[in-house]
Amino acid sequence: MSSAAELNIIHDEEPIRLFKSDFLEFFTHIHPAVVLIIWVPVMLVFLALAIRSDLGAGQIILGILLGVFLWTLTEYAVHRFIFHFKPRTDWQEKVIFLFHENHHVQPQLKTRLVMPPAASIPMALIFFALFYLVFAVLLGAAAWIAPTFAGFIAGYLFYDMTHYATHHFPMRRGVWKYLKRYHMQHHYKTPDRRFGVSSPLWDVVFGTKPADA
Repeated sequence: MSSAAELNIIHDEEPIRLFKSDFLEFFTHIHPAVVLIIWVPVMLVFLALAIRSDLGAGQIILGILLGVFLWTLTEYAVHRFIFHFKPRTDWQEKVIFLFHENHHVQPQLKTRLVMPPAASIPMALIFFALFYLVFAVLLGAAAWIAPTFAGFIAGYLFYDMTHYATHHFPMRRGVWKYLKRYHMQHHYKTPDRRFGVSSPLWDVVFGTKPADA
């Protein structure tokens, strides 16, 4: 997917079917409230663990901010290099369509605007394992896992809720107006640019933010 002209955008509210199995198809749809119901408690648990640790308040805040920062980089990298991976085979094309291209084909479909638990839970486990490897094994600083992972989840929640809002809320003022316009231009003008959703930071760093953005 390299240009807006190549997009076959469907505005029909009837979802594109991704699986023949009704069981599997069920898990491709999600209400945004489910994201909050699942991940806000998880974030609060890690925050509580951080507070009960030996870290001071300043260190906890620093860990949370580091986690949010790491999320912004993760958001950009996953969106650009995984979701917009250029498929070379039929099976790769099917996987990319399943994970993300269906969203570009049907961008306003409400039930596929946030990440379903079938994808978010395995990804969270993978990232937690990476956090454990880095902080506990490599750095010997296991106490930093809790605040940093809490910040990481907070960043993810802001991203997913912002993504839903850009497609279905007016967002007519300030930074919200900018983020909505920025993401809509990704969909309808430059699908190979503007990969940041909650922030254009890494688009600036890696040169994927157009000069007129």
